Amino acid sequence: MSGINEWIDNEVKSNDVILFMKGTPSFPQCGFSGQVVQILDYLGVEYKGVNVLTSDDLRQGIKEYSEWPTIPQLYVKGEFVGGCDILREMFQAGELKSHFEENGIKTGQPAGANG
Repeated sequence: MSGINEWIDNEVKSNDVILFMKGTPSFPQCGFSGQVVQILDYLGVEYKGVNVLTSDDLRQGIKEYSEWPTIPQLYVKGEFVGGCDILREMFQAGELKSHFEENGIKTGQPAGANG
């Protein structure tokens, strides 16, 4: 299992924003992953999506890496931010956009929003 742990660690550290999810950003395969993709897309954040369904080792490994039992999992600048419920609450409170900006992550203007 150490090989997958090293791979996960490298991905987390080499991507400013990375989402471990079920499915892909263009085709989420669970509702929770889909909600997080919608939030990130709405905020206009660039991120890398990793499909944990491609490997049992990866799916189990990310849970052990983060010590968090559920997927999706979002990391920003190498730090675990949270899963779907936490991200949704942060988004609704306006904290998620601030968190990205505090970490130097550019957010875009959501489609159809006025300035």
